[in-house]
Amino acid sequence: MKKDLLYEGKAKKVYSTENPEELIVDYKDDATAFNGLKKGTIEGKGVINNKVTNHLMKMLEKNGIPTHFIKELSDRETLVKKVTIVPLEVIVRNIAAGSLSKRLGLPEGTKLGSTVLEYCYKDDALGDPMVNDYHIKAMNLASDEELKTIADYSFRINTLLSEYLADLNIELVDFKLEFGRLTDGTIVLADEISPDTCRFWDSKTHEKLDKDRFRRDLGNVEDAYKEIMKRLMGE
Repeated sequence: MKKDLLYEGKAKKVYSTENPEELIVDYKDDATAFNGLKKGTIEGKGVINNKVTNHLMKMLEKNGIPTHFIKELSDRETLVKKVTIVPLEVIVRNIAAGSLSKRLGLPEGTKLGSTVLEYCYKDDALGDPMVNDYHIKAMNLASDEELKTIADYSFRINTLLSEYLADLNIELVDFKLEFGRLTDGTIVLADEISPDTCRFWDSKTHEKLDKDRFRRDLGNVEDAYKEIMKRLMGE
């Protein structure tokens, strides 16, 4: 079923299949931070991110969020619908952390008065600069209708994930989403939802259970990833 390697990124490889409308995503253990300036390996990360992503995407699908997910093929591989990625990173923030804390001088852990939605232009060479609706329109990255759909889905995903994770004593601090267009132009959720792309904190201890442990050299990175999969799936 797997054919040619079409793309290899920081965390995944993408292969063509016999069906031109379907692709295989293969998750890697490679870890990067700060736009690739820091590199390393997190043992078992590919398996965990694959399983966690698929678990959460299936939950979102059941609640009306269209995704690119088709089926899990193995511990590291998943069959997905072919999409053209909208070149935007969509960041949803509930609690001040990371770059938001630095940018606005908010102490990390500050609960925000309302959910913040941010967009970054996906371009490694430029450092994924932040853009707003006007930039997006000026650069023809997405239509007004597409951007409204993306924003609506993002807020809905935030509500669904936050409520789901709260029952597992996980606080959803912030997270990054990517969306894609199917052949017919339909906007769907793509990429991944994992400890690589979300800030997960233990609700009681506020222990970080995500990629920040790698970024900040906090140690126990593998254990944090395993803990997320254990809480979500009992594995």
